[in-house]
Amino acid sequence: MKKLLLVCTILIISSLQLSAAYILLPMDTEQKDHLKAYGITYWVLAAEVEAWWLLNYRGGSFAFQHNKLFEKECLTRGVSFEIIPDAQFNKILADISNPEVNQEAMKLEVAPQIAVYTPDFNRFGEKIQPWDDAVTLVLTYAEIPYESVYDREVLEGKLAKYDWLHLHHEDFTGQYGKFYRSYRNQPWYKENVRRMESLATQLGFAKVSQLKLAVVKEIRQYVGGGGFMFAMCSATDTYDIALAAEGLDICDHMYDGDPQDNTAQEKLDYNKTFAFKEFQLVRDPMIYEYSNIDDTNTRGIIPEQDYFTLFDFSAKWDPVPTMLTQNHTKTVKGFMGQTTAFNKNVIKSDVLTMGENKPANEARYIHGIFGKGFWTFYGGHDPEDYRHFVEDPETDLSLHPNSPGYRLILNNVLFPAAKKKKRKT
Repeated sequence: MKKLLLVCTILIISSLQLSAAYILLPMDTEQKDHLKAYGITYWVLAAEVEAWWLLNYRGGSFAFQHNKLFEKECLTRGVSFEIIPDAQFNKILADISNPEVNQEAMKLEVAPQIAVYTPDFNRFGEKIQPWDDAVTLVLTYAEIPYESVYDREVLEGKLAKYDWLHLHHEDFTGQYGKFYRSYRNQPWYKENVRRMESLATQLGFAKVSQLKLAVVKEIRQYVGGGGFMFAMCSATDTYDIALAAEGLDICDHMYDGDPQDNTAQEKLDYNKTFAFKEFQLVRDPMIYEYSNIDDTNTRGIIPEQDYFTLFDFSAKWDPVPTMLTQNHTKTVKGFMGQTTAFNKNVIKSDVLTMGENKPANEARYIHGIFGKGFWTFYGGHDPEDYRHFVEDPETDLSLHPNSPGYRLILNNVLFPAAKKKKRKT
């Protein structure tokens, strides 16, 4: 009903306009709040009004037809905007269409339906796991609506209703984040184990690792059917590890009650993974690491020098990675997580690296195609908290409205709204 009222109001206001004009949301350094600008654009799409994403034009600006309601909303949310006449906007489109210019105008048509994969017991104020999620933080700050799903919903086939799925601080291997050494006596750890084991039993699985394998296979089917999956932190490498280890026991006795298979490493099937190949498992349950995919413990970079660089792509020939790398800077401040960055030696050859720290031989931001869908892996936990520890407070994004690292997340959120062309291979 609220959406219908909004659409009707916009139509009435639009009919009263005497001259055609566009609202341009500049996304260069002139923008006061980059993050909320994405929220404005999503809100316009939700009102069934098309928008334009002007790739490589002033930092990846957005534009849509002007009306007083949209103008008021920009003012309310503190988003910088410019009102330009129809002729000027058409001139911008004409300039962008020049084949000598590395820019493109992508039409955004429908607000994507967004799902965030998070435990039931992290919802409704009952937060058992003592960490936050950068994506839910920025979605909330940008005022972009989302729904939460977890293992039960995934296995019930409910992903089909969503265009975009986010995975964050999850361990799909069934080893509870390998927190055993440091946190096994903490009440939150014990409660998390109890609830996960109970959920696995309810859903018909003998072990949590078996439940998680079933979940990652359902997500793979979702992506293959045309969905878009975005993962951060430990949800990146553990996703691929779980797929490669299908049918194998890589969990030690403190995780699932029986010893791990000592021959599992030789039996891994890398053909099943999205991004990674020939990686080596970290079998010691007392080491806070899953494999050599992540280079958190070996990178040797001091915080003051921890940056990664975004790649330049051809906007007209490679619009997908161009959309995903839109920013007002090509150099992004690094940040750590349980999975911080990806060892380039174990990344498959068909995976597209979109952001890297070249001296460290690590990729921070990678993308690929699977079936009819797309996936993106983004290393690290929180783009504005360099080393976010368990039980640390949430980041206040009102202090970081122009965060380049958070912009990469929101590029992925709006990506499914565009008319996409497959990257040439």
